[in-house]
Amino acid sequence: MSVTRRSLLAAGAIAFSGALGALFAGGSPASSRAARAAGGYGPLLPDPRGLLDLPAGFTYRVLSRAGEPLRSGEGAVPANCDGMAAFDAGGGRVRLVRNHENRATAALRVPAVPGLTYDPGALGGCTALDLAPDGRVTGERVALAGTAVNCAGGRTPWNTWLSCEETEDRAGTSGYDRDHGYVFEVDPARPRRTGAVPLTAMGRFAHEAVAVDPYRGVVYETEDAFVRPFGLFYRFLPDRPLGGTGSLRAGGALEALRVPGLADLAAVDEPGAEFPVEWLPVPDPSAAATPIRHQDFGPGGITHAQKLEGCYWGGHGVHFVSSYARRGEGASADHHGQVWFYDPRRARLRLDVLFGPAADVQLPGDSPDNICLAPDGGLMVCEDGGGAQYVFGVTAGGEVYPVARNADDIGAPGAPEWGEFAGATFSPDGRTLYVNAYAPGTTFAVTGPWRR
Repeated sequence: MSVTRRSLLAAGAIAFSGALGALFAGGSPASSRAARAAGGYGPLLPDPRGLLDLPAGFTYRVLSRAGEPLRSGEGAVPANCDGMAAFDAGGGRVRLVRNHENRATAALRVPAVPGLTYDPGALGGCTALDLAPDGRVTGERVALAGTAVNCAGGRTPWNTWLSCEETEDRAGTSGYDRDHGYVFEVDPARPRRTGAVPLTAMGRFAHEAVAVDPYRGVVYETEDAFVRPFGLFYRFLPDRPLGGTGSLRAGGALEALRVPGLADLAAVDEPGAEFPVEWLPVPDPSAAATPIRHQDFGPGGITHAQKLEGCYWGGHGVHFVSSYARRGEGASADHHGQVWFYDPRRARLRLDVLFGPAADVQLPGDSPDNICLAPDGGLMVCEDGGGAQYVFGVTAGGEVYPVARNADDIGAPGAPEWGEFAGATFSPDGRTLYVNAYAPGTTFAVTGPWRR
């Protein structure tokens, strides 16, 4: 059956609301466009400033832009703005913590601040922004430095941020003095309280994102690997679960997910399909001699997936994203994205959403990456594919609609290019969407008539 990518996204919204039996089973580009016109907030209007196209009634504020001075005086705003979270700072104030996915070639590094720097040779890390009740930026400073390729992460139930290094580079490579590939905990209010300490028990691999079970304290982790062997889906069992800041440093056990008889998640193409799972101890979480995804997990092997990215907790389980799979790169099947749901109470894994490949490439929805929950109970999805880049919404009723389009052309003359969106997150009161344009590195606050 040929199904448009947008109609599959609509199915995903229903799946996330729990009505799996109501999955949309067909459609066409025309019917998909009609659904979009009927829902959402209307068409996107060109931005006279050439930065961010939004629907009528919505406005944005540029909170921060790469290259401008940090308000702390520590240096320039770093480049490559990626994962982000918003925290309640009291009295209507909001505190943002923002990753910078800087590699060794980054032009604008995270300034190396004493007490917050893990490896002076690494250029990534996090910055924190303080926002007044009226949305003005009142502070901006380094929260973590000397880390590498800080991609996404996730918030904890005790209001800290877990920043993930998407690299496996060792000391002596890329100008680094120390090994990389770790998770770091960041207290956005008091970053010196957490410092720059790698949570080594959580494994050394190309981390993408994490989600914390608020009831049991288990931390779920995705591994972004686009070449074989592909990445794994992990869980970390802390020795001191839900113990607040510092508890993750107490150690714990790292395990990887195996679906018996299924070597590659890309082989599953039926939304609603469920599988029993096993969790196997990781032989060497430190990857001292062999990367974890190459390690021997015994008879039956382990289950891999290409480009495991977004990861978040919702309801009674954890959702995670495989951004795409390509046979030409070694995957067992092609797709433009999957969203999986793991239910820890039942120890069952379910495919909720399948994107393409029989899809209309003119419609947004290629390679989903960061995902967050919207105030109306639906989703906000950051697109990370080719061509125009969107944030788009998926309602709980199954309608898919554009929310924002990156209008900032960073390409060469005659060859337009737009940076991906990342780090979508809502303010604690649900009235403001914060989102990053990865390049040239811009953080936006979008306000308007968000449905509650």
